[in-house]
Amino acid sequence: MKNRILIACALTVAVGFTVPGAAFATDEAGSADNTKANKGIETTAEQQGEKAADRKITQQIRRAVVKDKSLSTYAHNVKIITKNGMVTLKGPVKSEKEKQAIEQAAAQVVGKGKVTNELTVKQKSEDKSGY
Repeated sequence: MKNRILIACALTVAVGFTVPGAAFATDEAGSADNTKANKGIETTAEQQGEKAADRKITQQIRRAVVKDKSLSTYAHNVKIITKNGMVTLKGPVKSEKEKQAIEQAAAQVVGKGKVTNELTVKQKSEDKSGY
């Protein structure tokens, strides 16, 4: 299991993808799966563009986000979906400041008009980790 998590971390940093089943951040029920958050929403991680340019954009944004050690584990593991040069950011973060920092990191890579920020601020009452 340790090897699987190490490989998942390496892939997340190097390529900008996560490995299914690799637990990083958990929801209020203690589950790493946030599939419920994706229901009824058009853009999902499976829609990541296959073009080399899209993968490179996602990789550059992921590296910038992970490099920022002031961000929480939630922020480090948001979904970054790039398709045809357009970026969608999804997932929970711990504060409005984190939400803005991630959007700024993405905008520095692709430009402000090409980023859709669907990040949500997770309220303390929703988080059982006691951050």
